[in-house]
Amino acid sequence: MFKRIFSSAAIAVLLSHSIQACAADAVNADNSFNPAFSLILSGTYGSLQQDAAIPATGFAMNPNSGHERGFNLGESEMGISANIDPQYRGVATFAFDPAGEVGVENAYVQTTALGEGFNLKFGRYFSGLGYLNEQHAHAWDFTDQPLVYAVLWENQLGEDGVQLKWLAPAEMFFEIGVEAGKGRGFPGTEREKNGSGAGVLFAHVGDDIGIEHSWRAGASLHRTRRVDAESADVPDLGGNAVSNLFSGDSSTVGVDLVWKYAPDGNVRNSYMKLQAEYFRRKEDGELTYDTAGANVAGSYSVTQSGFYVQGVYQFMPRCLSGLRYVRLDSGVAQVGAANAGNVIADYAFTPTRTTWMLDYSPSEFSRLRLQLAHDNSRQGLADNQLFVQYIMSLGAHGAHQY
Repeated sequence: MFKRIFSSAAIAVLLSHSIQACAADAVNADNSFNPAFSLILSGTYGSLQQDAAIPATGFAMNPNSGHERGFNLGESEMGISANIDPQYRGVATFAFDPAGEVGVENAYVQTTALGEGFNLKFGRYFSGLGYLNEQHAHAWDFTDQPLVYAVLWENQLGEDGVQLKWLAPAEMFFEIGVEAGKGRGFPGTEREKNGSGAGVLFAHVGDDIGIEHSWRAGASLHRTRRVDAESADVPDLGGNAVSNLFSGDSSTVGVDLVWKYAPDGNVRNSYMKLQAEYFRRKEDGELTYDTAGANVAGSYSVTQSGFYVQGVYQFMPRCLSGLRYVRLDSGVAQVGAANAGNVIADYAFTPTRTTWMLDYSPSEFSRLRLQLAHDNSRQGLADNQLFVQYIMSLGAHGAHQY
């Protein structure tokens, strides 16, 4: 009898402990999935003398990521990230267009335990080429991307694919990476095909010099193909604005350099950052001139390039000022005999843009910006531009890249 009572009591105690353990496991399971959530709110006021939709002279085949006049709600950005399990981490970033559309900027899975310095990313991501390309808009030092990014990458190169990075086990920072993607981002053309539509190779090296200085340099190579890429309102030798089609190979090489200085290593009080990037692109293929009229096809090849140099200086806590200069070279095209009398080969003009900005950040979560620019990227249409911008960050606020 005593044994039966004792056994019943023991079973009751064991059941009680089991129930508590299960409840604790459930609570732990709930807490283990606790994604970081962020929301970026931004907006601008723009004053421009010229129509922002007009592309840079000599770059009519490239998209024009122009500005807008008056008051405009900027792109709102919502980010979600969390560890999936000990092997994987997930990140998603959604962009809310002022017109009401929702776009997927990033949606990728990243490994956390490959080891030996390797890291694998797959899904949708900003390419690792260059320096600025991986940075989201709210982290830019200016209201807009440099003009060379706007005309060569449509502001940023986004890709659907896979990226493999290797970080060397050394005191000096050194990483190399390779990407294979669909080719959805400009200058590629999204196509239904097996295999890869675009590829990227990049390498970065950097180091600290004492506690006050640091630097990073990089080189990139991007290759893709454009198929029936249409350009509207392209000027021809007769002074007409026509629509053209281009199909061919596109190859871009780039180099970048960043240097940072902070007195006594204290970036909260004061720091300076200088950076520069240069890109050179060659496109070779077939151009169809005036698709709505003459519709003449012939060979076409051109090499175009551009660079920017910029510096930002935090002269006191919460206050930052910056200056940027951009220059493009539209190159001299090699036009086949069929279109030699139709297509402009040499525009004999150098597009430039000079920009100054002033930031005030009441906290790390808010920023107010004034920006002035002299845009001389379109021949005969010099433009003095003014922008006022706000950027507000809600929720989790992760560290930005170097």
